[in-house]
Amino acid sequence: MSQHHFPREASSPSTLATVTVFASPTSWIESAALDQCRQVAALDGMVHVAGMPDLHPGKGAPIGAAMTSTVLYPFLVGSDIGCGIAVFPIRLRRVVPERLAARFPDLDRALDPHRDADDPAWSALTDDVPAGHLDGLGTVGRGNHFVELARVDTVFAPEHAHRLGLATGDLVLVVHSGSRGLGERILRTHTETHGAGPAPDPAAYLARHDEAVRWGSLNRRLLAARVAYALGAEPTEPIVDQCHNLVEVRDGGYLHRKGAAPGDGRDVLVAGTRGTASYLVAAHAGADANHSVAHGAGRKMSRADALRRGRAKHTVEELRRTPVGSLVVCGDRQLLFEEAPTAYKRIEQVIGDLVAHRLATPVATTIPLVTYKTPDVGTATRSDRRDQRRGRGRS
Repeated sequence: MSQHHFPREASSPSTLATVTVFASPTSWIESAALDQCRQVAALDGMVHVAGMPDLHPGKGAPIGAAMTSTVLYPFLVGSDIGCGIAVFPIRLRRVVPERLAARFPDLDRALDPHRDADDPAWSALTDDVPAGHLDGLGTVGRGNHFVELARVDTVFAPEHAHRLGLATGDLVLVVHSGSRGLGERILRTHTETHGAGPAPDPAAYLARHDEAVRWGSLNRRLLAARVAYALGAEPTEPIVDQCHNLVEVRDGGYLHRKGAAPGDGRDVLVAGTRGTASYLVAAHAGADANHSVAHGAGRKMSRADALRRGRAKHTVEELRRTPVGSLVVCGDRQLLFEEAPTAYKRIEQVIGDLVAHRLATPVATTIPLVTYKTPDVGTATRSDRRDQRRGRGRS
């Protein structure tokens, strides 16, 4: 663990904001990410910045960081307020990844309350849509967002796995998505007037922020329901659903999380890549880590670098079948390269750092079977034709 003290630009020059990075000397942490932590530590009112082992540079603020302050800064949360990862148990009779991949619905196509009034996925909606935001409802989004069918592999902590109702061989849907434009609208409203400055009315910002957080959680349920019905299964309640882009009012201050999951007694799915395991952990992070843990493997290459290097090393078809034998549904070729497993840090190193610093206990790994990014038009078309020949439609 490395700890640095940087003076912050505040009314009291003797006050220091601390920066602690929970990573081992062998972990890959870019200097640009550390520079961003230092810049955040210099903000007025900043108290402590905790960098997770998946720390990497973001737009204006580090990703993989939890930041406490007496002042609320919307830009530290970013535009995808409410982004998080949820885990849903699912029961399927037959597991043939090739067939299941072809049955995933088009999650770029939003659910419309009128046109899709009969869609069974609406059963996941038990209340009004937060903020009345219907744009993108039921869609997964781009970037590192995904819906994944995975199998529970190694169980490290049987007592925790039993508490969650999981055992080796069980299937789960992992959903990583956010507020699909709502959070961006909230941040833009702030930045158009105040830039990267603090929220002049924290209560007003938090009211809108909380709606985006609820929206993100609802959308993950809708996505899981859409996929479950398409695969011939019944939707279930999530056993994990943690948001990693949010601000929390805590101990009289503001705890900003940007790509950091709540780690105070929560169960968290720390996402690997589409070609590696992910880790379900029981988190028990304290105040020195701002009660937070890593949310994923963390990028080690920019998207531009991943695209350039990937095209030199791999074909599209190679990237659609991963090293663990899983399939990737992604009709966007550029995104395939940008999100290649090699663009990310080693998930085992990230988890090892969390364990070494006593922030989390590994519960189990999940191994991907099918990872959905964007619809594969060719696959969907073949599937539709096959269903038509057999005389039955898809759910």
